[in-house]
Amino acid sequence: MSELVTGEAVALELQPARLPSRGLAMLLDLVVVLVVYVVVSVALLLSTASLDEAARIAVSIATFLLVLVGGPIAVETLSHGRSLGKMACGLRVVRDDGGPIRFRHALVRGALGVVEILLTFGVVACVASLVSARGRRLGDVFAGTLVVRERVPVAGGGGFVPPPPWLAGRFQGLDLSAVPDALWLAIRQCLGRMNQLDAQVGWAMAARLAGDLAELTGAPVPPGVPPAAFLAAVVQERQVREARRAFGSGPAGGGAVAGTAGVSGPPAPYGPPGPSRPTAMPSLGQSFPHGPVAPSSVAGPGASERERGEGRGSGFVPPA
Repeated sequence: MSELVTGEAVALELQPARLPSRGLAMLLDLVVVLVVYVVVSVALLLSTASLDEAARIAVSIATFLLVLVGGPIAVETLSHGRSLGKMACGLRVVRDDGGPIRFRHALVRGALGVVEILLTFGVVACVASLVSARGRRLGDVFAGTLVVRERVPVAGGGGFVPPPPWLAGRFQGLDLSAVPDALWLAIRQCLGRMNQLDAQVGWAMAARLAGDLAELTGAPVPPGVPPAAFLAAVVQERQVREARRAFGSGPAGGGAVAGTAGVSGPPAPYGPPGPSRPTAMPSLGQSFPHGPVAPSSVAGPGASERERGEGRGSGFVPPA
C-alpha cells in the first residue's frame, strides 16, 4: 500500500497498479486503437483515391496523429483517466496528489506514449515500470500522474454485525429525532471496526458513543446491556423506521432489516474488554458481565407474563 500526500497534508492510501494489470490494460487499448486506425485508414484510402500521392501521405500522417495519438488523449481527458482497457482492469490514472487528471496530464502521457509504447513496442514503458517504485512509466513521471487500482479486495470481518436477538424490538419507543447524522455515522463506523480495534479502545469508544446517544434520546443505557450491543440495537431500530417510511410498511416488531441480519463475519466483541470477554452475546439466562440476564429483566415491567417468559417485551418507557 502506497501513501500519497495531498496539498492539505492528508495521506491517501492508494494501491499503485503493477506491470501485469497495466500491461493488460495497455494491450486492450492498443487493440481498440489499432482497429479504429485500420478502419479509418481504409475508409480514407478509398475516399482519397483520386488525390495525388503527396495529399494521400498528408492524410495518412493526419490520421496517425488524430487516431493513435489524439484518440487516447481525448479518451483519458473526457473519462478522467479511465480508458477502455483501464476500465476493464479496474485501473485509473490520477495525479500525484490523488486528484483527477486534466488535459495537460493526458497530453504529456500521450505524447511520450508514442515513443514508449508505439515506436518501441512497449519495451521502454515496461522497463520504466519495473524500475519505478510505483510502477510508473516515463509519461507518468513527466506528467506527474500515477495509475492506481480502483477495485481493491475488501478484507472480511469488517461489516456491521446485528445486535443479539434478545435486544430486537426493545427500543421501539425511543425518540431518535434529536440524534444528528454525524453521530449516526460515528456509531456505524465504530460498529463496523469493532473487530479490528483493541478491546479496551473499542469498549471505550462504544461507551462514549452510547453515552452521547443516551443523552440525546433522553433514555439511559439499560442495565446489563453492553454499549456496543446498545448501539447496534438502536441502529437497527432506526433502519426499521426508515424502511417503514420508504416502503410504507416494514418489518414488524423491530425485526432485523434486510442486509443486516445476514451479514457474514465473526460476531462483534460486545462483551467487556479483558481475558474474560465473551466472543458473542450470551443468550437468555446465561451469565453476563453485570450478572445473569433473566427473561423478566429483558421483557421489562410493562410486558405481559407470556412476553416475559419469552423475553420479547420492549422494556422501554418513553421519557416524560
